[in-house]
Amino acid sequence: MAQAIEAQREGAEVYHGAALCAEKAVELLAETNMPLGLLPLADIEEVGYNRATGFVWLRQKKALTHTFKQIGRQVSYGTEVTAFVEDRKMKRMTGVKSKELLIWITLCDMYIDKDDPSKITFKTPTGLGRTFPVSAFEKEDCGKAKAAAGGGKEALVAK
Repeated sequence: MAQAIEAQREGAEVYHGAALCAEKAVELLAETNMPLGLLPLADIEEVGYNRATGFVWLRQKKALTHTFKQIGRQVSYGTEVTAFVEDRKMKRMTGVKSKELLIWITLCDMYIDKDDPSKITFKTPTGLGRTFPVSAFEKEDCGKAKAAAGGGKEALVAK
């Protein structure tokens, strides 16, 4: 993956620092019309976007596993996540896996259905796919941020 990033670095917009990178990752998702909670990464060290080729990369300090509660699925994000992005699509992804039963399955493509924009489909390199509601991947931390700002009191009331 590192070679792919280096090959795309020339002419790319590159950002460093956790706060700026988190902001740029969300901007990228918004720009490509993807759900804003799709990349719940932590401690992102670098975000790069080569607009000419559509290549994007995100580097984080350590791999992360996130559970999308609405669909009960665990997704693993490696230290480097790369993809080629277009409107409502991420293709040739690396660094993203989903847990199906007891097995981690590599994901390579995801796209929002043109005919039904409420559905998002994830594909494996073997061509198998699974479709979920887009709403399952909306940003979750809005409630958490409010609870943290209020000293946690809202968290007790919210549930």
